[in-house]
Amino acid sequence: MKVARWTLGGLGDLFVTAGVLLLLFVGWQLWWTDVTANRVQDGTVHSLLRDFASGPRGSSAQANETPDAVPFGKAFAIVRIPRFGADYARPVLEGTTRDILMDGVGHYTGTARPGAVGNFAIAGHRTTYGHPFHDIDLLRSGDTIVIETKTQFHVYAVKRHVIVAPTDVDVIAPVPQEVGKKPTGRWLTMTACHPKYSAAQRYVVFAELVKSYPRAKGLPAGTLAAPRQAG
Repeated sequence: MKVARWTLGGLGDLFVTAGVLLLLFVGWQLWWTDVTANRVQDGTVHSLLRDFASGPRGSSAQANETPDAVPFGKAFAIVRIPRFGADYARPVLEGTTRDILMDGVGHYTGTARPGAVGNFAIAGHRTTYGHPFHDIDLLRSGDTIVIETKTQFHVYAVKRHVIVAPTDVDVIAPVPQEVGKKPTGRWLTMTACHPKYSAAQRYVVFAELVKSYPRAKGLPAGTLAAPRQAG
């Protein structure tokens, strides 16, 4: 009996220890990765702003928007979403691998460049690593999304959203969800895992370009003003 009690007691201690370690790991995943990722992403945004400030100054339409081929993993734009707060600014990097999404929002390689005809498609985490798209489900029709580059501000307006399976890659087609159709519009597609804390589905938001503004001229007053809270 003593041996049995000792064995059961030992097993109980092991289970308690395992539970504590699991809770610590979850806390690290949900909190500490956000702390470190936010620090890295804020630093990248500030580096981009310094680089942008040294870029082309005129309003010439001949200024190159972005290089024809952005190196994989390189940050080249900033996404600003007023619905997520006046100070919301996250870097956009080329590629959507796990490592890249730890450092910001990822651009699906092969999709359009910011402001171009076609579909500029990006992905971001909803949980962990700064969760840049944590509140993607709060976006409403008409909400503004600004993609800031070295030469221009591209202002998009949200049109609609869908929830799809991870295999439904037609959402990033040149014409969203219409594979094979020749694009004439200028789209922005945002994707993130759904529901929160799961990768079972994808939450997708589609937005369409309203206007592009030369960086030297800046954005019209109020463009980045926070909209009314979603009801």
